Amino acid sequence: MKQLNKIKWKGQIYLFMAFSLAGTSVVSARFISDQIGVFTITSISLMFAFLFLLPVCGRKLFKSLKALSANDFFLFSLQAVFGIFLFRIFLLNGLPLTSSIEAGILIGTTPAITAVLAIIFLKEPFNMRNIAGIIATAVGVMTMQGLFTNDSNFTLRHLLGNLLVLCAATCESIFNILSRLVIARNGPTKKHEVPPHVQTAFVIAIAFILCLIPALFEDPFHRLSAAELKDWLSLVWYGVFVTAMAFMFWYSGIKRCDAYTAAAFSGMMPLTSMVLSVIILGEQASWQQLLGGLLVLSGMILTGLATASAKDSDPHRINYYEQTVK
Repeated sequence: MKQLNKIKWKGQIYLFMAFSLAGTSVVSARFISDQIGVFTITSISLMFAFLFLLPVCGRKLFKSLKALSANDFFLFSLQAVFGIFLFRIFLLNGLPLTSSIEAGILIGTTPAITAVLAIIFLKEPFNMRNIAGIIATAVGVMTMQGLFTNDSNFTLRHLLGNLLVLCAATCESIFNILSRLVIARNGPTKKHEVPPHVQTAFVIAIAFILCLIPALFEDPFHRLSAAELKDWLSLVWYGVFVTAMAFMFWYSGIKRCDAYTAAAFSGMMPLTSMVLSVIILGEQASWQQLLGGLLVLSGMILTGLATASAKDSDPHRINYYEQTVK
């Protein structure tokens, strides 16, 4: 029992680190989104992430590459398109139009959006906690938009920025649904299993190729030559810590914890983003943002508890997070 508690405790630390690092993406991107093209930012940060993972993967990278099937490559491509490519395109285009505080909170809607998509497309059972979590998230988002008050400072430009960030959260949710669909169809038994850090390297490499071509039309060499030290430091942070290390902490933590624990810790993303936005960027959180953020966090916790309840009621239900790390 003590050994089991120790494993879970370590897993919670890993999840805390993973989502805390992911939450810094909004602030780090704020330093460079107005200076360098969106595709250039994504390409350079992914290059740093892949270079970091290359020595970590070692020979396993080439060994797994030889054993990849067409279905594996298709899966990795979909993960790259929704989980990295479109996610970052929407996020980086939305950031200049809204506040970092609101962007971080809106990214936190991912669990609720995933729950809605799971109910619609995966026909997963739902309960009152699911519904309550989804409603709390929706009300929280509407509160931040000033829909319940006459806020004259809220412009269409601001609304567009928030919609783009919500699109980023939706892409992350689609990424989760696609992964669960593949596991439900193929099952966990596979002759050659790709290690998590190697899979991360493959997805990053595909996303890098997708971003590289449009990046060439953004005059990247001229813009990068004019980049300041803070731009390069932000790009390195975005690639190594926000992408590579966050994924590694995620996989290490999810091996030791249940999915509902991970859903609860995902609240560290908007919380970290809000705190750093106030401390580093000097932004002020309004009562609407604080109340909306509290509702979004409540929605994520309720979604996580609903996952635990569904798991207890149906022990044979496929758990995506548990299967992917076995």
